This record gives sequence, structure tokens and C-alpha cells, in this order.
Amino acid sequence: MRFRSIRFRLTVVYSTLLFAIAGLTLAITYFAVEQATSPQPITERTAKVYNDNRQYVGTMTVADVSQIESAVNYNTLQNLRKYTLIALPALFAASLGIGWVLSGRVLRPVGAIARTARDIQATDLTRRIRLRGPRDELRDLADTIDSMLDRLDDAFRQQRQLIDDASHELRSPLAIIRTHLDATLTAPDATAEERGRAVAIVDRATTRMSRLVEDLLATARRDSSSVPDADVDLGAVAREAGEESVPARSITLRYDLAADLRLIGDADALRRAAGNLLSNAMRLAPASSTVTIATGRAGSWLWLSVTDQGPGIAPDDLPKVFDRFWRGGNGTGSERRTGLGLAIVRQIAESHGGQVAAFSEVGAGSTFVLWLPAADRTDESPPPLSLP
Repeated sequence: MRFRSIRFRLTVVYSTLLFAIAGLTLAITYFAVEQATSPQPITERTAKVYNDNRQYVGTMTVADVSQIESAVNYNTLQNLRKYTLIALPALFAASLGIGWVLSGRVLRPVGAIARTARDIQATDLTRRIRLRGPRDELRDLADTIDSMLDRLDDAFRQQRQLIDDASHELRSPLAIIRTHLDATLTAPDATAEERGRAVAIVDRATTRMSRLVEDLLATARRDSSSVPDADVDLGAVAREAGEESVPARSITLRYDLAADLRLIGDADALRRAAGNLLSNAMRLAPASSTVTIATGRAGSWLWLSVTDQGPGIAPDDLPKVFDRFWRGGNGTGSERRTGLGLAIVRQIAESHGGQVAAFSEVGAGSTFVLWLPAADRTDESPPPLSLP
């Protein structure tokens, strides 16, 4: 398996290139010397040797000066060829070593990324690569993975928190049901009045559980699915949400809707968000008061607001109203809610690229504003996040 590794392949590439360049250089040098010198071996000839008295004393090998020069060049070329054949294996071994070292240096950040990834488990996403060095492609890859791990860690943390909170919320109604089943409904000596009261309590507990399950299902769907790409009229969404709501205690619902407010999104989800805001307002508004639902436009942003004349929200509690399972002190008894309604509103707004804001004064009512990008939005300006 090691021969299939990236380092081995890079080593082969680097060493092949180095060896090819060195071999080509030696070959060019050899042929250049050969062409420039015209080397030839000595052609031996014999000549008779006489002394000063012209007496024959023997023979000797002789050659022309040009032949001697050619022979010297020939020997030089032979030595060059011999040393070239010796140098090529050495160059090949050196190129392998250089390729191995260079590939190791290049892949060192990849090794760090792989080691960190092996150490990371689904239950522990706190480890990060935090690669040092120049801002190159590998550094960008490591930073991207760190950013992905940050998002995954945040998603897992929110998931665990949601499960913990949901388990806590379901434990109470289940305990109530279990208690009344054991103490009253299954008791042979329980009176009809006690049984009726127990049935009413169990009914409220099951209604609360059903509402919680529906809200959890809506939250999961908004987490897992993307926003449908459809043209939506925000004024029509607000009108439909108001018509589907059920005012209680003689509460008057007033409309102040602008025309031609188009955006791209999910009409059903936006209608649910507006319905949750209306349900929250009507639950807290005093009898014979007015709840106003309004729409409008500010620059490239559309807004939908719901205003009530209820008791208001304390300044310390205002930043918490969109948190999951947070409830103020007003939802008690049969009207106690799951604490997911406003969290779903924020989730729907953010999935559409918008935001939601709350404005309130104790004793003077509250206003919730849903900011959404218009379909013809051309700039990147943030929503005003102020009272329209």
C-alpha cells in the first residue's frame, strides 16, 4: 500500500524529472564534445631508425601531430563516457533521495491534517488543525476544514441542547399523566369528580405534548430542508395568517398591509411564522385590546410586524425571547406553551436570509418585526432592525 501513496508517486515524479534533466545534460555534453573534437584512435605506423652514420638500428612507431591530438580527444571522450555511466546511477539514487525529501516537505501539512482528522470523533469536535506556514492552498484547505469543524461542533452542540431540552419538557407531562393514572384513574375508590378532574389534567398534558412534538417536527424540518424557490406576496401571507388565527377574550385584530411586497421563499413557513407571532400576541394581550399585523418596505427589505397591548417584556428578558424553550412568566396553566414558537419564527426568518427583532416596554405592549429580503433586492445592506 505504501507504493500507492501520494508521497511515493511524488517521489517517482520528482526523481524522474531530476534524473531526466541530469541525463539529458550529460548526453548533450558528451555529444557536444564529440562533435567539437572529432576524436580518433592513433593509426600506428612503423619507421626505420638510423644512427648518425646512416646505419640501421631498428624500427619505431610514429604518428602525425594531428593524429596525436585526435587520440588525446579520443581518450578524453572515452573517460567522459566512462564517468557518465558511473554518474548516472549515482544521479538516479540522489534524485530518489531528493524527491523523497521534497515530497515529504510538501505533504507534511497533509500529514498534520490527517492526524488531526483521525483524532477527531463525532462526540469530540474540539480539536482543530490550525496549520501554520505560508498562506498557500494547503493552508486554505486546513482553514476550510477548521471552519467546517466549527460549524459541525455548533450544530452538534445545538442538537444535544435541543434533545436535552425536549427530554426535560416531555418529562413533566409524562410524569403528570403517570401520576394521575396511578393515583386516580386506576383507583377503584376514586370519585367521579376526581376522575373528571384527572381526565382534564391528563388532557392538558397530552395537548401540551402534542404541541411540543409538532413544534419539534417543524424545527427539524426547517433545519434539514432548504427554502423552496417560490414567489411570495408578504401581504397575502399576513392576511391568511390573520384569518387562520382565533382571537380570544374580545380581542380585535387590525390589518395594516401594504401592497406588492414580493419575496422569494416558502409561503407556508412564512405563514406559520406570522401565525406564531399572532398566537403569542393574542395569548398575552388583555381583553378588549387590539392586536395589529402590518407589512411594509424599507429600502430593499420587507417587514412584517405584530403589535399587542400586553404586559410587555422586561429588558433583561428581551434578548432571550427567541431562544428555544424559553418562556416568560405569563404562560401558565392551560395556556402554557412549549417555548418553541418564537424560536421557530427566528429559524424561518434566518432560513430566508432575514432576521427577527423584538421591541417592548413593560406595561406598554410588544412589537415583533420580521425582516425579509425583497425579491428585487440589489444591495447587501443589512436590515434596519428598528421599529418600522
